[in-house]
Amino acid sequence: MNDQSPSFFDRTIRRFRRAWRLGGKGRGLKHGVAPGLSDVDVKRLRRQIDACLERRGGEVSARARAAELGELYLALNEAGRRRFLVILARDYDVDPKQIDRAVQTRTEARTPEEKRRAESELRAVLVPPRVRLLSQFNGLAQGVKFLVDMRAELAALAKDRPYLEMLDDDLFRLLKSWFDVGFLDLKRITWETPASILEKLIEYEAVHEIRSWEDLKNRLDSDRRCYAFFHPRMPEEPLIFVEVALVMGISDSIQTLLDQFAPAEDPDRVDTAIFYSISNCQRGLSGISFGSFLIKRVVDDLARELPNVKNFATLSPIPGFTRWLKNSGPGELEARLTESDIKVLRTLTDAGSASQQALLKIIETPRWHNDESISSALEPILTGLCAHYLINARKGKRGRDRVAHFHLSNGASIERINWLADTSERGMAQSAGIMVNYRYRLDQIERNHEAYTGEGLVTATSTVRKLI
Repeated sequence: MNDQSPSFFDRTIRRFRRAWRLGGKGRGLKHGVAPGLSDVDVKRLRRQIDACLERRGGEVSARARAAELGELYLALNEAGRRRFLVILARDYDVDPKQIDRAVQTRTEARTPEEKRRAESELRAVLVPPRVRLLSQFNGLAQGVKFLVDMRAELAALAKDRPYLEMLDDDLFRLLKSWFDVGFLDLKRITWETPASILEKLIEYEAVHEIRSWEDLKNRLDSDRRCYAFFHPRMPEEPLIFVEVALVMGISDSIQTLLDQFAPAEDPDRVDTAIFYSISNCQRGLSGISFGSFLIKRVVDDLARELPNVKNFATLSPIPGFTRWLKNSGPGELEARLTESDIKVLRTLTDAGSASQQALLKIIETPRWHNDESISSALEPILTGLCAHYLINARKGKRGRDRVAHFHLSNGASIERINWLADTSERGMAQSAGIMVNYRYRLDQIERNHEAYTGEGLVTATSTVRKLI
């Protein structure tokens, strides 16, 4: 159901228990609820949920019951948590009969006052009881984080299960309203930031693995910047963070950019800010977009702090390129190749192989890029195909590559394609080592955004277009 280990839930239980001041096992656990949630336990669970919804004893008591219910959920095993979510989805949905009655009442209403009361009643019955239950966690310390983690687990279950998809939709709408970008705090992360948050950067980094504390320290040096969004109800949990390098000129190699032994640049003399990694941290917030707001806020902050920085660009991976090469239909790849390209590929491999097979055979060979003759022969072929992929490959109106779509929809343009810019195992596997610079020209962002989102037009330099 999920990829989180039991130790994760052990730590989570301890964290929530401290935050909710339960001091020990919750009331539900004292009743002996089994980890797998047996049929007898289900009846006890429903009684506890009903008590939460009735809100007996005032707000404080209601929150205490919600905390106990949350601890019960965390103490269940995988099967028990699945059953818990199914009960919440099926038994605490809207009541169709109540909706029908409310609709009829609104239809039969005559006076403005009767219509107002009927509409108010209709709105109330359209809110599932489970939403009222989940909303109670907003008042608890760590309660919002609890719901974010619950949705992360629910996402793996909801596919092809309509009743769970509806629960996921309810939870998504609730979280989206709480995580409006206007509520978020932008903070710069430095080496002086508490270690508990620095550890999360290492854990959540999704683009270029942070291999050691020295590596992290280098990424937080004087010529580096790291910014993250935080939510007031989750002050120790970054939602998304971006890593920036301050350099001279637009970078064309991630190896060079992340070299721990390279001398630091003087921030007052550099002219370019390179965004080289953006990582979402909370799987439970998938579908809620923070990245575009984060980049715009960081660009504004850097422009104020360092007026000498005139260029804002990325050094970005191309995660779908190799997959596109493999999955292209018969003849699609060959149509993009010249006779000279085909001859080169046949020379490098079995003369009888089709061009697509020949190309894949080469780039799937370990360390092929270390052979200068192979590398120089493939460079014009692969960079040309990559330019075509980024500019022309489509999924509907949007670009096929998810990173390209993100930056293009934010108003960036394709500045340059960089050969063997990431020769790590991951970089070679996902894009044959190729990376791309997306550039944010402040006076063109809005125009590029409108062209891409409205008409699907990709803005790229003539240098990139000539590669096709």
